[in-house]
Amino acid sequence: MEAGSLALPDDVESAPPEAELEKRLGYRFRKPGGLRQALTHGSRANEAGNPALANERLEFLGDAVLDLVISELLMERHPEASEGMLSRARAAAVNTAALAERARELGLDRAMRLGRGEARSAGHRKPSILANVFEAVLAAIYLDGGLAPVRELVEREFGEVLASPGPQLDAKTRLQEWLQARGEPVPGYQTTAAEGPDHAKEFHVEVRVGDRVLGQGRGRSKREAEQQAATHALTVLETD
Repeated sequence: MEAGSLALPDDVESAPPEAELEKRLGYRFRKPGGLRQALTHGSRANEAGNPALANERLEFLGDAVLDLVISELLMERHPEASEGMLSRARAAAVNTAALAERARELGLDRAMRLGRGEARSAGHRKPSILANVFEAVLAAIYLDGGLAPVRELVEREFGEVLASPGPQLDAKTRLQEWLQARGEPVPGYQTTAAEGPDHAKEFHVEVRVGDRVLGQGRGRSKREAEQQAATHALTVLETD
């Protein structure tokens, strides 16, 4: 399968410039067709009259590539961990909520191409669609540039989760799953302040569901502040 040989209808070009997404991914595609397909949901491909343009096949491959890279990184970082511990850690790292969170952080929710009906039903917010597009993008990178750039991206995005071989999920993922289990919307994170000089900046973040503030956090990076806010929210919610 040659990703660069794929083409999409002209209206697909209304999506955000792919160069911006490549910067966030840290990878420049030699053949842009693969990235365009990875971002194309089945609903959009069906509207275009060509279901083969959907990202489903790439998602299938990306799932396997992600499992391989996560497994390799876990084994390297935790040589004493048992097979059971490694399996639990991998499952925690690649669950739907965790992958959806990575997709949002990379801006895939804004770049994906949905059919009109799926767009009207806020498909860009659905964890399953977000997780699938994340895996499809990994597959597109793999087909375009091999395993090394995929490993680099996964190591960057999953570094905190891979630090421990245990099954513990990061706070943002646990908060999202807690809310989803109770029929609540996906939480949003808002930076409310950034104080100090560039080399020692501290970020203040709130986590919200709609207009309701669930928790607050601060940290030396936005990600750290968001994790603190999620931890605060979980502490409040789980003790109510």
